[in-house]
Amino acid sequence: MNINVKQLFNIIGEKKEFECQIPLSELDFLKGFKFAKPICLCGFLFNRAGIVTLKFTVRFTLTVVCDRCLDELDRDYSYEFEHTVVHSLENDNDEYIVAENDTIDIAEIALSDLLLQLPSKMLCSEDCLGLCTKCGCNLNHSKCECGE
Repeated sequence: MNINVKQLFNIIGEKKEFECQIPLSELDFLKGFKFAKPICLCGFLFNRAGIVTLKFTVRFTLTVVCDRCLDELDRDYSYEFEHTVVHSLENDNDEYIVAENDTIDIAEIALSDLLLQLPSKMLCSEDCLGLCTKCGCNLNHSKCECGE
C-alpha cells in the first residue's frame, strides 16, 4: 500500500491515518513463514514541527512449528513500530524511511519490521519438554518407556 506523503512534508500539524491488510497471496514469497490470516496494519503519519513520523501496529497470526517438540500451532503477534520519514539521505542510515518520489510503501516497511522482530526460536510454551532423544516421543503428550 503506497501512501503519498508530500502534503505531510509541507503542512506542519498534518496527520494521515491508514488501515489496511496484506493478503495471504502477497506473502507467498516469504519462504519459511506460514501466515494463517492476512496481516493487519493500522497507524498514522504526522508532521510535528516539520518532522514526519510514521507510527503503526502490525497484527498477524503465524503458523509455526515448535523447535523443541515439532508440534504445529498458530501464534498471534502484535507489534508497534515508529519511524522518521525523510525526503532523502546523504548516506545510508537504517534509522530513517526515505520517501522516494514523496511515496512510502507501508506494506514493505511493515514486513521488514515484523520479520526483524520475530523471535529466532519458536516454542509452543516456555516449559515445552520437547522430544525424547532416544525414542522421539513427544514428552508434552506422553511419558516414554525407553529409560531416558
